[in-house]
Amino acid sequence: MEVNIRNAEKKDMPQVLQLIKELAVFEKEPNAVEVTVTDLEVEGFKKNLFTCFVAEFEAEIVGMALVYFRFSTWKGRTVHLEDLIVKKEYRSKGIGTLLYNKVITFAKQQGVKRVEWVVLDWNQNAIDFYEKSGATFLKNWYLVQLGEEEIKINDN
Repeated sequence: MEVNIRNAEKKDMPQVLQLIKELAVFEKEPNAVEVTVTDLEVEGFKKNLFTCFVAEFEAEIVGMALVYFRFSTWKGRTVHLEDLIVKKEYRSKGIGTLLYNKVITFAKQQGVKRVEWVVLDWNQNAIDFYEKSGATFLKNWYLVQLGEEEIKINDN
């Protein structure tokens, strides 16, 4: 199986969105995706807010990894891996490893001192994979978010 890992292009965004939706189903949040193809095109290719890598097999995009830069007050510029997804029928074929390695290579090329991401506590396959790669799990930290309704000035 010859898989090509490459930088995504604007024309790939419809297939990337399908992968994002597949990931949402896998993560038991099938109705959570609000982003559109236009959002991906504008934010990724006009504003350059993220970099996306795709795995292509026989002219079909079968996986993707989306990353962006963050800034750590301790480390400086870091890379955040937002999502890495491989289509269900193509999993366990090494495609996820190829995408992960592309992210790590990108991070090294960018000279960052840290790559970070989150993983669901029930996704044991991903946890095992990341542990084997040498990743450190920070179990005493909480992921904190504000949703659209909660994004407001707190004037207590």
